[in-house]
Amino acid sequence: MYAIVNIAGKQFKVTKDQFVYAPKLDLETGASVEFDQVLLAEADGTVSVGAPLLKGALVSGK
Repeated sequence: MYAIVNIAGKQFKVTKDQFVYAPKLDLETGASVEFDQVLLAEADGTVSVGAPLLKGALVSGK
């Protein structure tokens, strides 16, 4: 499972339990964050592509 997410104007491929360094975010280390600008998501071999974003898709982490 992975997703392509727009974070602060850059696109990142993210997977579960992956560490991503995203510059330009004014958050403390360990703070919860949610990204709703999901461009593509893959789960169980099925790929969903947004036009340009996937409606209702959300990626969260800390």
